[in-house]
Amino acid sequence: MQLTNRKVVVSHKELSFAERMYLPAVAKGMAITLSHLFKKSPTIDYPKKTRPMSVTYRGRHVLKRDENGAERCVACGMCAVACPAEAITIVSAERKKGEEHLYREEKYASSFEINMLRCIFCGLCEDACPKEAIFLTDRLVDAEFEREDFIYGKEKLVEKIDKRIDITKRQTQAVLDFKKIPGLRHNTLFDPKKQVKH
Repeated sequence: MQLTNRKVVVSHKELSFAERMYLPAVAKGMAITLSHLFKKSPTIDYPKKTRPMSVTYRGRHVLKRDENGAERCVACGMCAVACPAEAITIVSAERKKGEEHLYREEKYASSFEINMLRCIFCGLCEDACPKEAIFLTDRLVDAEFEREDFIYGKEKLVEKIDKRIDITKRQTQAVLDFKKIPGLRHNTLFDPKKQVKH
């Protein structure tokens, strides 16, 4: 039974002396190697020089603070549920009296860890977050020698108050349009006095 009309004719011609000594093959290989000496090297001198990054590049994570310096994360766990690699672990706690300047809501993340060895930098945690607390930045993950050093806690993830990280390029037009819809109160603090009654 023949499935196609393609046929390969195999020839059993005698090899010449040069072909038996692999001289043409060696010469061809050397010519390819020598041709690379005159080509521009694709290697860059990192970290002195860096390649231009796309504005949508997804790198190291950051936990954002609000305009008053309080942490946005409310430990809802949406990012951990959305993560396909199960790289995010969150432990929640309740805000104590006098900690209003530290945390936006009554519930906050006492522990927030991302295993960078498991993370696939898909950005689903960023999309799932209802408080716009977690974003992927254009920064690279540091090289480490031990596996434990790749588990990033809040000390590495939460942005410093005096060193804010610009994430405006990560804001999609759809999210910005969504914020303009009246009545949805996207990413606003919960106020029981203004609670809508049905």
